[in-house]
Formats: sequence, structure tokens, C-alpha cells
Amino acid sequence: MKKLKGVCVGAGYFSHFQYEAWQRIPEVTITALCNRNPLRAKPLLEQYGVPGHYTDYREMLEKERPDFVDIITPPPTHLEMCAVAADMGIHVICQKPLAPTFDEGWRIVEHAERAGVRFMVHENWRFQPWYREMKWLLEAGVIGRRIHTLCFRSRMGDGWGEDAYLARQPYFREYPRLLVYENGVHFIDTYRYLAGEIQRAYAVLKKLNPVIAGEDCAIVLFDFESGATGLWDANRYNEVNYPSPRYTFGECLIDADGGSIRLYADGRLTVQQLGKAETVHNYPHEDRNFCGDCVYTTQRHFIDRLLDGAPFETNGQDYLKTLAVQEAVYASAAAGMPMAVQYAR
Repeated sequence: MKKLKGVCVGAGYFSHFQYEAWQRIPEVTITALCNRNPLRAKPLLEQYGVPGHYTDYREMLEKERPDFVDIITPPPTHLEMCAVAADMGIHVICQKPLAPTFDEGWRIVEHAERAGVRFMVHENWRFQPWYREMKWLLEAGVIGRRIHTLCFRSRMGDGWGEDAYLARQPYFREYPRLLVYENGVHFIDTYRYLAGEIQRAYAVLKKLNPVIAGEDCAIVLFDFESGATGLWDANRYNEVNYPSPRYTFGECLIDADGGSIRLYADGRLTVQQLGKAETVHNYPHEDRNFCGDCVYTTQRHFIDRLLDGAPFETNGQDYLKTLAVQEAVYASAAAGMPMAVQYAR
């Protein structure tokens, strides 16, 4: 079995999910991680058995010469880190948000292509088991062939009060763009995965908690090329009425010409064909790692495609389409009117 040598940059909250998932991929050996603070890096080194630690990522890339690097750092660092790795011929998987602006995201993708390295965005939402299963049900025609609407409702309850997000990701409070940029982009990509390309967006964005800089409430309508309509209704202020808000992050309904698929907050899927009763659709999912073990599935996909040479689902060019929709959402909110998605730079 071929072993791929990987290194990681970052030791923040979400990095723990990624280090844990790498441990379970037998074709991968993580030889080092980089973090400027040795005290923050130490628990990761010990818990996940990573042998090497660096405080400078360039030094790590030069000395380790890995096959790939996993970049798990804040968005403003991504352009430089991706470019340095690409120039050294190192393949890249990079955490989202990809970049603070669409232009920087485009430059990251362009640089990787010019350098001839493989590049994938760690966009794990579409890899959650319920969405993989919903995609299978849609392609099998279980509820028909024409999607009418996709609706997702999310209430996280972790963004109210003066200590909003403090325990987990306090830097969220300083983001000038928050809910759509950090979380909504997941749903844009997943909606594209389920229903195809988006032509137009109409968004109402609000700030409910005055202590944060960006929006924490969004109601967004999407018009798809297929004729379907999508609705994303989310806020991080109000609370949920189920025990684990971070398992599915909410509830989803897809209506089509032959019936409906429902995702419940516990991961349960049901199918209701026209004229028939709602029935539970059994499929495998477990509360492991993060959101049904989607981090593992995402990284498994990255390694599988490195080994077989096939395209990544969330490769650079494809992900720029997701970012273009994100830009249309913000433009719509600013203008107070629907905005067409501009896919060209």
C-alpha cells in the first residue's frame, strides 16, 4: 500500500477533527505540524502521535518535503501558504473559508493550477452522510426527477450574549462577514451538489447580537438553473429544541414532482412519495468526530483522488462557483434586491 506523507499547519479548535481523521486513513502518515505556539501544539502532538513540530511553516515544508499539506489556519493566511506550497510542488487541501475575498480565492486557485499541483478545498458539508444519501435518493428518482424546492432551517443558539462564541471560536465576533461567509457557504455548496448551479440570489441579512461585527441572521432565496428554488433560513442567536444542534445543524426538506425527503435534526431521513405515508429511510450514520464523520469522509476523498488522479469534488474551479454565489448573496443584501450570480471574474 502506498503511503502519502502529509503535514499540517494549524492547531485551532477545528484542527482536532482533522488530525483525528488523518489517523484513520491508512495510506497517510502525518509527520509534522506547524503552530507558532508550542504550548498549543503540544496536546495535538501527544494526542495524535505527530512526531514533528515547527513554528515556521516554510521550514516545515522545506525540511519535511511532504506529498501534501493540510492548511487549517485563518483565511487571511491561505493565499501565501497555498502559494508557497504550490511553488514547492506540494499538493494542498485548504480549510474554508477559502479567502477573505473572491479575488484572493481566485488567485489561490490560479496559482495552484499554474504550479501544476492538486488543490482541494476542505468543504466537508456535502460529505455529511445524510446529504450523500439524499443525493443518491434524488439520482435514483425516488421522489421524482424535478426538484421544486430545497429548504433548510438552522438555529444554533451559540451567538447570543456578551460572550458569544467565546468558548469555541471567539474570533467569529470580529468577522465583518460572519454567518454566510463562515457557515452559509457550506449550504451554498451543498445546494449546488444536490440541485445544480444557482443563477440568482435574494438575501436579507441582519445582526441580532450587537456585540459582534458581522451578520448572525440570514434568510436567502436561491434560483437554480433547473427551475428549483432554495431557501436557507438561519441564525446563530435563537436556540433549538433538540439536544444536539451541531449534529445536522438543523432540518432540511426537499420537495420534488414525486414527493419529499426530510432530514431531521437527529440525522433521520424520511421519504414521502405522493399519495403515500411518510416512511423512515434507513442508512448508516453515526455521531462521530464532526457532523456524521464528514471530516473523515472529506479527507478520505482527498486521498482517494490523489491516488487515482480523478478530480476532487471541491476542486478550485468548482469551489469558485460556490464563492461566486456567496458574493451574490452579500451583493443582494446590500442592494435590497435579487442579484445574478457572476461566475466570471
